[in-house]
Amino acid sequence: MLLKGRRTADPHAITEGVIWKQLLAFFFPILLGTFFQQLYNTADAIIVGKFVSKQALAAVGGGTGTLINLIVGFFVGLSSGATVILSQFYGARNNEGVSRAVHTAIAMAICGGLMLTVIGLTASPIILHWMSTPDDVLDLAILYTRIYFCGTVASLIYNIGAGLLRAIGDSRRPLYFLIASCLINIVLDIIFVVGFEMGVAGAALATILSQASNAALVIITLLRSQEPLKLHFRKIRLHFDLLPRIIRIGLPAGFQSVMYSLSNLIIAAAINTFGTDMVAGYTAYSKLDGLFWMMINAFGVSITTFVGQNFGARKMDRVHKSVRVCLLMATAATLALSGTLLIAGRPLLRLFANEEIVIENGLMVQRFLVPFFVTYVCIEVFSGTMRGAGESLRPMLMTLFGICILRVIWVKLIAPIQAGSFLFMLTCYPLSWIITSLLFVAYYLSGRWLIRCKRKAGFD
Repeated sequence: MLLKGRRTADPHAITEGVIWKQLLAFFFPILLGTFFQQLYNTADAIIVGKFVSKQALAAVGGGTGTLINLIVGFFVGLSSGATVILSQFYGARNNEGVSRAVHTAIAMAICGGLMLTVIGLTASPIILHWMSTPDDVLDLAILYTRIYFCGTVASLIYNIGAGLLRAIGDSRRPLYFLIASCLINIVLDIIFVVGFEMGVAGAALATILSQASNAALVIITLLRSQEPLKLHFRKIRLHFDLLPRIIRIGLPAGFQSVMYSLSNLIIAAAINTFGTDMVAGYTAYSKLDGLFWMMINAFGVSITTFVGQNFGARKMDRVHKSVRVCLLMATAATLALSGTLLIAGRPLLRLFANEEIVIENGLMVQRFLVPFFVTYVCIEVFSGTMRGAGESLRPMLMTLFGICILRVIWVKLIAPIQAGSFLFMLTCYPLSWIITSLLFVAYYLSGRWLIRCKRKAGFD
């Protein structure tokens, strides 16, 4: 790729320096950002669980959250192709490429958000019915999701815009935006749910208004940025010469997100058959389990950006070393968090529910799944590494088999052998983590992914 102009030393460049320090400096703002994003979602669950009912708690979590992740996750995954390309352009000092990637990504956010609004409003009632959502939860769940999907343009603009900032190594400003919107969400939750007694509608309205504030902050930041990251409204359009590259990287990532969500949707449908108390217990657990996912996802984003910039700069030694360092840090952090959740499980679950049966159900799930978190580390680190270098298809295929197909087979064909056993059904999670991890380890060590990426990038 031809260089379009040299830049002076850039504080966001991560192609030089001590790898572990740079990974940590990049990781912690992302971790704190995802913490506030989780708190952002958890605030709804805490407030409606404490001040409304367990039915309201089940409505804003569980299968509802999985449905939202299913639809929104595809478009966020698709647009991730633009952020990977941007990070490679940035590492290669291709200013023109960076600018075109920025404007294409924002155009994708607007178009995708409008499509999501239509899809969410029309399809969510059908899917929630199919998921066997309990009758006393169904109407609340439909109301929550329909209001939520009215704000998906803002949600995508924030997620994609924050991804663009992180792609150049700027993980601090997305953190500040999330902190601000999280505080707005909590205040609005209290006003709408507790003060105005609007129930789940108030929680959903608080969410989309806080997302709108997030989107506004991202747009303002891009408008005020220096070239080549600067956003110009008149330049927002789809650059069709970039789209094939974006789709080649982003489409598998989008499908991968869909497959995770589809398998979880099938599991959520099975969970719904165990009744409202179990759904509420699992929802409470899932809010704590979200602490792990936000942490491991932060490692995934960190290694993707780190590899993207260094791959673009053709520094393969830093690519390989960063993977080893990231694996070590992610494993240590996972073990520490798992121990904390197991020790403090009961008081943490009390944040989300008052009924003892709900707390006991959540505690049962937590004690079963948390010890297996460490088996997921390799999936996130290796898949992030490959995405950063431009390889998305084969990681998606491994995820298709290891995560989606195995889980569906387990839930539909094997779990019914012990019908009524909630934990036996949940065995599909650790089983899929272990098998998929082994697939990723074998593929990474083979080195074929890097050969393909170098060839596609035109490396000598």
